[in-house]
Amino acid sequence: MASATSHPGSRPGRSDDTATLATQLAGLRIPAESAPHERTMIAFPCRSDLWRGRLKDGQLAWSHIARTIAEFEPVSMLANTRDLELAAEFAAHPNIEIVEIPLDDSWLRDCAPIYVTSGPGVSPARRVALDFRFNGWGEKYLPFADDDLVPTRWAERRNEERLVVDMVLEGGSITVDGDGTLITTEQCLMNPNRNPHMSRAHIESVLGAALGLQRVVWLPVSIDDRDTDGHIDLVAMFIEPGRVLWQGCDDPDDPEFARLALSRRCLDGAIDAKGRAIQVVDVPVLPYCEVDGERFPVPYCNLYLCNGGVIVPVTGHPADTDMLAIIADAWPDRRVVGVPGDIVAYGGGGPHCTTQQIPLATS
Repeated sequence: MASATSHPGSRPGRSDDTATLATQLAGLRIPAESAPHERTMIAFPCRSDLWRGRLKDGQLAWSHIARTIAEFEPVSMLANTRDLELAAEFAAHPNIEIVEIPLDDSWLRDCAPIYVTSGPGVSPARRVALDFRFNGWGEKYLPFADDDLVPTRWAERRNEERLVVDMVLEGGSITVDGDGTLITTEQCLMNPNRNPHMSRAHIESVLGAALGLQRVVWLPVSIDDRDTDGHIDLVAMFIEPGRVLWQGCDDPDDPEFARLALSRRCLDGAIDAKGRAIQVVDVPVLPYCEVDGERFPVPYCNLYLCNGGVIVPVTGHPADTDMLAIIADAWPDRRVVGVPGDIVAYGGGGPHCTTQQIPLATS
């Protein structure tokens, strides 16, 4: 169920006109994250009630990620009015701009616009900011109205073309190959707290029309996290068409062991949009951290690809070096950089969850 508009500020009612959406976006598709970026978006943490006394730690962790990415490409850090000076201090870097936009939380992967672009060599180049609905991960965290309006306010600020897609979708719930294939989980997209009126086939049709897809690969589950209901970006990332980096677990006593093994079996050999059998590259160790007496998984695969770099969460686990080597082999033309993952995991995610890429218009 989708509707589309290019009028900033409007949020139209529901419509069944998916065909209109496909027509308006004809010739555009969502590029792979590995495609060239114009910049990265990230937000300055602001939701003190969720940080349980560790808001400053979260702000410092996000700022560290922003400065790391800024060594590879420009970064726009969004911040509330009250936080502008602190964000500028914590994230000080010549390649980082601080942008005043109202926020409820700090997970731009899930509420920032998702871009579709024209293909290489297309003239004139076109890039559209897709404005999917955001409902606080199934209305778990209130309020979320400002986060839901991030795409509108961002597009207005940049005078960009924007299209509303009247479907709840978080960017962390999908990974794409840029060649017509998307991977997601039933655990998240079929959860009744997102789009209870939509069938699996209906979801596929809207994703296909909006993102220029020909194939959706459904996996049963991801990590059993309490916040996102199983985002795929906790466990999988396309390396290139036909190859996926997969977060494994080598501890049979870990409750995630069986879950991850189940979805891996479903992924290995699945057919993509071009008829290729998907090959899986395993990152076999799932590390954990402990913060304030609580234990959190820190999946290496919740990494972020930027121009020339791979930003990976690490915990000081004995396997860090070996797992980073696997990731470096997957992207041999990029520099792998580890960033501390404990505080970000405590907040609810990893580097990929904190960021959203803005691709070049012809990527």
